[in-house]
Amino acid sequence: MFPILGFMLSTLSLHILTASASDPDPLQDFCIPNTEFSSTRTTRFNIVTCKNPKEVSPEDFVFSGIKSPGNFSDTGFSAISVNPVVFPGLNTLGMSLVRADLKAGGINAPHFHPRATEIAYVVQGKVYSGFVDSKNRVFAKIIEQGEVMVFPRGLVHFQMKVGKSPATILGSFNSQNPGTHKIPNIIFGSGVNDELLEKAFGLSLEQISVMRRKLIFPKKQSKF
Repeated sequence: MFPILGFMLSTLSLHILTASASDPDPLQDFCIPNTEFSSTRTTRFNIVTCKNPKEVSPEDFVFSGIKSPGNFSDTGFSAISVNPVVFPGLNTLGMSLVRADLKAGGINAPHFHPRATEIAYVVQGKVYSGFVDSKNRVFAKIIEQGEVMVFPRGLVHFQMKVGKSPATILGSFNSQNPGTHKIPNIIFGSGVNDELLEKAFGLSLEQISVMRRKLIFPKKQSKF
């Protein structure tokens, strides 16, 4: 009795750990969202209505939106996210990707993805890339064309262009909706109480206001 119970508990624990590691497994080959429910699928991926498989075509599994860089921010960074909202063929497949481009001196500010591990592949250029673990250790180095780096799920990571030529990175996630939390936005752009920020970071109210204005009206950074 007890060995069987122990086996059942171990199996259940393993199933729970596996199930929480990534998106749920699909129940069919694919699920192209029905466009009639487009307003729903932007926020509730798990309950969309699938298009009739007989109406699905090869075009549903092809996306051409990352042939060129997107719009650059004032930090010299551009990102085009590819998820089921823009590429319905990814729906229920447990993955998504992003094309990221950095100009000379450009940065991808520290951020993390709460629901996914990321693998970043350098298509061109050189990038200082890394992450910080839960013991506050930094794992970072310069990676170049043809190399990849993995950022474990939920850990803060960052990138900075090295050299004068631009860089292009292709990031892949093991979730169709990884989520992105940028550290500066979380701290200074979310409405956290000023007094708390003042005590936590040793900043004056004026400095906090400056940081918030930079998030709303960012200024162009100087060239390296």
